Amino acid sequence: MPALAILALTVGLMVTGAVPNLLAALIGCLLLGLCRCIDMAAAYRAIHWPSLVLIVGMLPLFHRPARDGRRRSGRQRAARLLVGTGSLHLALAAVFMATVLMGLFISNTATAVLMEAGRAGAGGGSAGHSPYPFVMTVAMASSAAFLTPISSPVNTLVLEPGNYRFGDFLRIGAPLVVITLAVTVALVPLALPF
Repeated sequence: MPALAILALTVGLMVTGAVPNLLAALIGCLLLGLCRCIDMAAAYRAIHWPSLVLIVGMLPLFHRPARDGRRRSGRQRAARLLVGTGSLHLALAAVFMATVLMGLFISNTATAVLMEAGRAGAGGGSAGHSPYPFVMTVAMASSAAFLTPISSPVNTLVLEPGNYRFGDFLRIGAPLVVITLAVTVALVPLALPF
């Protein structure tokens, strides 16, 4: 019962905006530990260490500053290339596909963090456009983890009980990714204008 009360408190803090979401989640975790709803061993087992090490190890690569004023960072060059195509919708589609392709090899959560750390949204921001459509596209694309059983823990969970094969995910997932791509590129700019 305390766990449900703590969950309600955490969600309430997030919804009301009384504290930042990160702080609300931290408060919830600390309260779960103090009320002995979870112990340290279970908390450590819940952490997916390979993803954490991958994310922490790659963050410095994306935040490396330019060496001098004449050189642009790789992030700025990629942003100019994407936005310079003339079509921001095409740039959104490229960001979507890059995120989906990265998600083939690592979990969708790690993909979202890495793409955001690489500032997929900088494509808009550095060219005078809003970064929000790009960041939302990364969120949608990392959620479209339909192509492999390793892209998402949910896919892995249903693999064995459903007696699925690796090819089943590709056969069914590819059309779903195309549909998600089309809907995202069409609707995200309407909700979050460039």
